Parts: sequence; structure tokens; C-alpha cells
Amino acid sequence: MDSHRKCLGRVFALAVLSSFPSAFSFAPPVPHFSALFSSDLRSTNSRTSSTFSSLRSTATDEVDCIVIGSGIGGLSCASLLAATGRTVKVLEKHYELGGCAHEFYMDMEGRTVPSSALKPGEKRNDLFHFEAGPSLYSGLSQDRSPNPLKHIYQMIEEEPEWITYDEWGAFLPEAPEGYQLSIGAENFEKILLQYGGQSAVDDWNMLASSLRPMASGIKGIPHAAIRGDLGILLTVALKYPLSFLNVLKYAAEFSKPFDLDKLGLKNEFLKNYLDMLAFLLQGLPADQTLTVVMAYMVEDFFRENAVMDFPKGGSGELIGALARGVIKRKGCDIELSTAVDEVIVENGRAVGVKLAKSGRVIRAKEAVISNADLYNTYKFVPEGVHKGFDEERARFVGITANPKDGSVPYCKSFMHLHLAVKADLIPDDAPPQWTVVQDWSKGIDAVGNVVVVSVGSKLDSSLAPPGYHVIHAYTAGNEPYEDWEQFEHLMDDAVARDKDEAYQSFKNERAKPIWDAIQKRAPAVVKGACVVEKVATPLTHARFLSRHRGNYGLAIAPGNADGWTFPDVKTPIEGYYRCGDSTTSGIGVPAVASSGAVCANAIMTVWDQLKLNNKIKMP
Repeated sequence: MDSHRKCLGRVFALAVLSSFPSAFSFAPPVPHFSALFSSDLRSTNSRTSSTFSSLRSTATDEVDCIVIGSGIGGLSCASLLAATGRTVKVLEKHYELGGCAHEFYMDMEGRTVPSSALKPGEKRNDLFHFEAGPSLYSGLSQDRSPNPLKHIYQMIEEEPEWITYDEWGAFLPEAPEGYQLSIGAENFEKILLQYGGQSAVDDWNMLASSLRPMASGIKGIPHAAIRGDLGILLTVALKYPLSFLNVLKYAAEFSKPFDLDKLGLKNEFLKNYLDMLAFLLQGLPADQTLTVVMAYMVEDFFRENAVMDFPKGGSGELIGALARGVIKRKGCDIELSTAVDEVIVENGRAVGVKLAKSGRVIRAKEAVISNADLYNTYKFVPEGVHKGFDEERARFVGITANPKDGSVPYCKSFMHLHLAVKADLIPDDAPPQWTVVQDWSKGIDAVGNVVVVSVGSKLDSSLAPPGYHVIHAYTAGNEPYEDWEQFEHLMDDAVARDKDEAYQSFKNERAKPIWDAIQKRAPAVVKGACVVEKVATPLTHARFLSRHRGNYGLAIAPGNADGWTFPDVKTPIEGYYRCGDSTTSGIGVPAVASSGAVCANAIMTVWDQLKLNNKIKMP
């Protein structure tokens, strides 16, 4: 019974998806030098900073739950636990909130302006807001949505204000001059017909008729309803019976890899296009993506009045709303610049943490939750403390924590460009985002082959000073960390990096496809013409976000020959949990948000969960 229950929970967990535009909203995390949030969150940051100062003088603290890391997964978990009346403390190593999804500001001279330098509520029109991770979103502006992050906002009663739009651009091998169209099934069929011919349309309709029935069940169940115990009968089976039965009906198909050939697809353009969407969705090509993921995505193509969403004030507002959900609760707070050295385990149970610099101990009466990546989640617990945990650690990271030596495989890392430019360098009719694929034959994950470009200030002019735009462009999970190992000795020495000709040359070489992608639609944006030019590499990921080998989650394909599966939110240590992109839900904004919810559900009672779930508005 226990194995069946876990299998059922796994089926739901793997159904965290999104639509065509939101596939790109699973944009990579971008590490950088600071983050800054808009006016509402600046007051949040001010409050956390003052809390941090006051608590520094206390030798020992005790709360119900400790969350290590303030990414979307960690803050989703923390805000939900706080909403149940538990006391929660979030500990963030960086001096800004948000983890992989943080946002940062720079001034006209290209200097970083941290949020702590701004007064609460202060608004400056001379700063550039840079997206630090997510760039595109969908399923968030409408009141009723299957998006897990939307559900969390509803449960904690905090949410950003949304800007909506419906235009997207693309440059593909079949469309080297590019196109830009409104999203939705009708326009997608126009793209298929123009670049793939009638057979592409026919194959698409055949695929849709096969997959859409599967998706109806998954889209009818909020991911925040999932539990890993028999409580799932109350939170899912009794509350959403028809959708629950649909999921049971297709459960065997859900867990299979999405095999385009077995599904009968023959049109190469459509196959390549779906491969691209799967890669941008989960960092893996279509044949390594679960069928349930693709079924959900295909269904969302047919959503009426489809739009894409953007948080007013920038992507940092995603974090701001979650943070407010924590600090508004009595006894809950967030501490910045607070690195954890060790998770304390006593008698086989996680009971607190020890901080890195001060040695200060914070006790947890109920749970310690790690929102760090998998490697660091293991690293927090010294070897020899818990046999079961050591065995799991050895299985996933081995001795060297390097995939070439047999550790769990990681998704590739990223290259990023953050640019501030005069507004007249970007054509007025350019879309706010576009994607570029150079060559299908190289493989979708070939170095620099797929690039996503986002000009957030085209959606919200407050993200740049008057007369300017900000650009965030990045290679989509196709930058192998192995190529950067030769420069690891430079990671913590900015002066040495600046002087190292080999490093600078290699960085420029790997950034070139990004410049080329930007120039597809904005040819005047060239090196030397920008007010701010910042390049981030896999080493930046590793250093500033503590991402082992600059990783973007685990590259675990369904049915893989090595038998890898995603770790559960519960670790072998009682009271020690994990959430984020290294757990059952996988990669992406909706996925990590849902991992936070599933983790919180594993800690709270079924009655606490049902009370929160009642606030969710499903389509």
C-alpha cells in the first residue's frame, strides 16, 4: 500500500507543467552580484534586515520550522507553513532574497546597487532592473488557473500585480528572418502550416487528440493538494473525484517518456519544435521528458484567451509576494547574509542548524527544510551522523560529486548577458521576448544553439530609466560545466579573472551566440554600444548561488538505464526535508513552487492543508 501511495503521489508530482509561453518561463536561474526589489519588496527587505540585526545578539533561537534558502521553492514552503500558524525562520546566504530567481539593480555607471542601500519605499528612476532568472510566465494573471504558484499566492493571500500580453517572436532554421505572432492554438497551426506544411498540422491534430484526454485529469487537480500519505484520499480523491479517476486511468502512460516516433509523428518540423519546447520546459529533449508533461503542455495550447503574464515591478515581485507571506505572520522572519554551516542531528532527527560565521545555533521544533541544491543539502549533514542519509548521499553524489565518476546527472548550465541600452537601439515593433534556434541538426542542447531574449522594460517601463531598455538574454541550459573547470581557480578572484586572457577570450566566445540572437531583432545592440554590459557564466552560478557545478537541477530522464529517480521531499533523516529543483517536481518556476507546497504538506496536518487548499480557485 505504501509503495502504491508513493507511486500515485509521484504521478501527480511529475505533472507540474505549463503552456507554450510558460515553457519559456522555466527560464534558467541567473546568478549575479546583487538583487534589488521594487518598492513593495524594499519594505520587505528593510524588515528582514532589521530582524537580522536584532537577532544577531541572541545566542540561541527556537522556531517550529527552519528553511535554508529563499528561492521560490523555499519561500513557497515557508509561507505556507507560516499560514498554518507555525513559527518559521528563513535563512538566506545571499544578501538579497530570491535565490535563483532574485533580481538586481545597477546604476548608469554599471555599479551594483543593493536593496539595503535604498530606503523603504524609495523609488529611483536612474536604476536598471535586471531579471535574474524567470523571464516569461503564464497562468498567473487569471483568477482560476492550474498554475501551482498561483495557488500558493491564493493560499497565502499575497500576489504581484500582473501585466498581460500575447505576442512572442522566434527565429528558427526554417524561419531565419523570424516571425512574431500572438500565442494560441490557431496561430500555432499557422506556424506549422507555413514552416512544416500540411503534414505538420495533421500530425499536431493527431497528437492533440491522443494527449488531451490525459491532461484533463491532471489539470483538474491542484498540485498543492498532493500528499505522500493516506491524507491524499481527502485532499485529492474525495475533493476532485473525476480528475482523480482520470489520473488513475492514464497513470501508466504518464510515467513513460514522450516518444515521438511511437506516437506516429513523422513531420520533422513539428518534431523539432516539440523537442525545443520540451528542452526549454525541463532541460531535456522530448524523448527524455515524461508523457504527462507534454500532455499538459499540448492541452494548454488550446486555452481560450491565452496570454502571457509579467509581474508589475519586475520578476523580483514574485519573490516579494512570497516573502510578505512569511514576515506578516507572528513569530516568522527572514534573515539575509546568513549562511548555514551544519544541520544539527540528534538521535536520528534534525533539530536545528549551526550558522557558518558566528556558530550561532537555531533550534527547530518540527522541521529543517533545505532549499539548497542536492549537493549542498547533503553537505549540511556531516558524514557518519546518519547511516541511511549517508547511503543516499553515496548513491546520488558518490565520492567526487562529478557525473563522470557516476554521480547523479545534472542539467547543463547557462551563459547570460545583462545589457542596458538606449531605447532607440531596439525597434519599437520588436516583441518583448524572442527565441533563436541556430540548427536542429546540432542537437537541441548543443552549445549556444538555443537562446532566449527578454526585454522586460518593453512590458514595464519602470524597469529602466526613461529613454532606456534592459535586456536579459541567455543560452537555454546548453552550457557544459566541464568546459569551465579549467577556470575554477579564478572563481573567487575577480581581479585574476579580469586579467586572465584565456578566461576572457573563452567567455567572449561563449557569449557570442547570445549577442547574435539579440541582433536578430535589434541589430544596433552591439558590444560597446551599451550603457551596461555584464556576462554571467557557469562559474557565476556556482559562486553566487552555491549551485554545485553551476547546475540547473537534475537531468533525470524517465525510464533511464541507470535507474535514477528524483529524491523525495523527505530525506532519510526524520525532520529533515528538501524542496526546489532537486526533488520530485523537477525544474522550472511552477515545478519548484509545487515542490515547496508538497514539502509543506509533508510537514503540516491534513486538516491544515485542507483549510489552505480551500482558498485555491481551479478553472
